[in-house]
Amino acid sequence: MRTVELEEIGMQRSSIYRRCLPGGPWRRLLPGIILLHPTEPTGEQRLQAALIRGGGSAVLTGLWALRRHGLRDFPEPDDVHILVRSERETTSSGFALVERTTRLPDPITRGGVPVAPVYRAALDAARRIRDFDTVQALLAEAVQRKRCTPEQLDRELRLGSQRGSALPRRALQAILCGAESVAEADAWEIWKLAGLPPAEWNVRVFDEQGTFIAKPDAWCDDIAFAWEIDSRQWHSDGNRYSDTLARNARYTAAGIAFLQTLPIHLRTQPDRVIADLRSAYAAAQRRPRPAVTCRPKAA
Repeated sequence: MRTVELEEIGMQRSSIYRRCLPGGPWRRLLPGIILLHPTEPTGEQRLQAALIRGGGSAVLTGLWALRRHGLRDFPEPDDVHILVRSERETTSSGFALVERTTRLPDPITRGGVPVAPVYRAALDAARRIRDFDTVQALLAEAVQRKRCTPEQLDRELRLGSQRGSALPRRALQAILCGAESVAEADAWEIWKLAGLPPAEWNVRVFDEQGTFIAKPDAWCDDIAFAWEIDSRQWHSDGNRYSDTLARNARYTAAGIAFLQTLPIHLRTQPDRVIADLRSAYAAAQRRPRPAVTCRPKAA
């Protein structure tokens, strides 16, 4: 509750202040905002307090907004990041990170809270994160779970603040090419280092009867070569392991050349992975191309 509201019902400011002292029945959350009990505020109470501080047009953004949109692949949110109109004089305080902007987005209501669209919230968060893997995972999850498109992220990155944009710009390169995870983004970097012709990412492959075969991580259509990034964690699940064996059997039956790589080797043994890629690619070139086709993932 705002201090001014308590004063409007007849409470003296000095009395409000005393109640918020250590051992008192209330707690001061932010300047002019009081929690009417002494316990630690919940995340929801912190969120509501930050929005009250921002005023009626404030919009939740960053990690808290992404949680409201159902995303989870990032650290536990701390500060509550809100957007307010540029003409407002509200400043950050405590856990409330207030950003004045000339590009206040039209909010989407999630659980009664006005939140920024995913592409804006994701990049507002990414610009303040200093770990590349976290940025990559955050943007990849937003795209993989179809909360936004790579093109929306790219447009927002170009139109928004350039401060702190180096890591999200780097992370977005692989996503724009079709990578859907951190491992696939690492694979995209390795593919470039291998000096091979460009590959397509996450397209669907069919046999000559039009039966679905697989959606390889990377695909070279001219020689029908597939590259799969398969983790041990994935294979520890019996059903998923069976799915992988069935996929490999379909590759073999269709005459598709393929290579499997563990994600950890992309970083710990990049030279070996590059050598394996070049060798497998060359072997695929030497045999006749099978009668298979691919379609973009959006088709």
